[in-house]
Amino acid sequence: MGSTDIAYRSAVDLAAAIAGRDVSPVEVIEATIRRVEEREPSLNALAFRGFEDAVESAEAAESAIARGESGGPLLGVPVVMKDLFDFKPGWPATFGGIPAMADFSIDGYCPWAERMEAAGAIIIGKGNSPAMGFRGTCDNYLFGPTRNPFNTDLNSGGSSGGSAAMVADGLVPIAEGTDGGGSIRIPSAWCGVVGYQPSAGRVPVVVRPNAFSGVSPFIYEGPITRNVADAALAMSVLAGPHPADPFSAVDEPDFASGVQGGVQDWKIAYSPDFGVYPVQAEVARVVEEAVRAFEEAGATVYEVEIDIGLDQRELADLWCRLILPLSLDAFSQLAQGGLDILGDHRDDLPEGFLRWADHVASMSAMDYFDDNSRRSQVFDAIQTVMTDHRVLLTPTLAAMPVENLANGETRGPTMIEGVEVDPLIGWCMTYFTNFTGHPAASVPAGLSDGLPVGLQILGRRGADLDVLSAAAAFERARPWDHLYEIPAKRPLGE
Repeated sequence: MGSTDIAYRSAVDLAAAIAGRDVSPVEVIEATIRRVEEREPSLNALAFRGFEDAVESAEAAESAIARGESGGPLLGVPVVMKDLFDFKPGWPATFGGIPAMADFSIDGYCPWAERMEAAGAIIIGKGNSPAMGFRGTCDNYLFGPTRNPFNTDLNSGGSSGGSAAMVADGLVPIAEGTDGGGSIRIPSAWCGVVGYQPSAGRVPVVVRPNAFSGVSPFIYEGPITRNVADAALAMSVLAGPHPADPFSAVDEPDFASGVQGGVQDWKIAYSPDFGVYPVQAEVARVVEEAVRAFEEAGATVYEVEIDIGLDQRELADLWCRLILPLSLDAFSQLAQGGLDILGDHRDDLPEGFLRWADHVASMSAMDYFDDNSRRSQVFDAIQTVMTDHRVLLTPTLAAMPVENLANGETRGPTMIEGVEVDPLIGWCMTYFTNFTGHPAASVPAGLSDGLPVGLQILGRRGADLDVLSAAAAFERARPWDHLYEIPAKRPLGE
């Protein structure tokens, strides 16, 4: 099998071919590695290459097939995990390209890696991410920026930027995304792929020493894929209760059934700006046209007013304050083990992170309590819309991809349509669901000047199948697989 034979093949297709013995796991992984070695250097998407481990896993899978063992639903399928709070024994964990952690590792599995490998998937490496995931772009001081497969002068988006770039470039069909403010959906929008952020608790998130820290805001694990069927397949592997997550859901939906669903007779809400965001004109144009597909599929779409009571700068600051304690806690644990990042290696962290870290460290318990009251305003505003509508449609992002910088400090825009926004997160129309727990997905809405634009689909709390059904209905109405002709033909020079 040549490397071009596996490019852009879906996980569903690859898994079926391997199970049917049309191709072996070793052939798939060897072809994947060849393609990655050819194309990845111009993306800078992989923070770590675990090729030796991947070949060993492929050989073990091949032996299992020879013995007549059926294996899991992803047997032999290559995947990528993320280099942030995501662990596999013996592999580095740099927490998003922090130089002092270049050789750091944790002797344990995160649930994503554990469940993927239990299903037979073969992890080939770890995708690039910004330090502590604290920005909507993918760049850091250790590895540099991940480049967008549609235009390598531009950024992939973050924080799961390496994952999204690998999927969009046809290197793997499934990659890990983690999402504390949109980190599954942001790079999926800029890279033209599907990013699925499940309902709170649907996929377990194991955090220690504080098992309750992954809900303020909600932290999610989910798949990044090129089509909705692969996202549903990945969710069937990842979802389910976990004894170490006090919030993990006990019900296990039939995710594959969501792909077959439609939106006939649905009442669907549409907000072009969430009531607070300035949105670039080209983004607004592509998304507004995409929304018509739902009416063509039999739904009725209502443009709605959303009244949160806070402006977009206040909301961005709120997210920064709420997400930082998780990072501060991680650094505290590292310092107890002798690695003092905030003390001895402060220069390894970007200015924006340090500014907010210092601010949050001085906050009181009542400050935190008050911030959750503000968070509740977002929850109430979205719940008001969801009372009368099956899903809510918005742009995923308010801006098109930005140019990469050479200093590790690539950020988003500071101004959109004449309005100042926070370059860390203020242009990302995603972090509201991290406040609220609603499921959401980003799907490719179309192109503007050859670059992808994302459409975000929010569902009612716990209604993951509604989001998958809406995404699948849109994919049938506006198929996007032709978009990948652009990255497939991109120049491979640095």
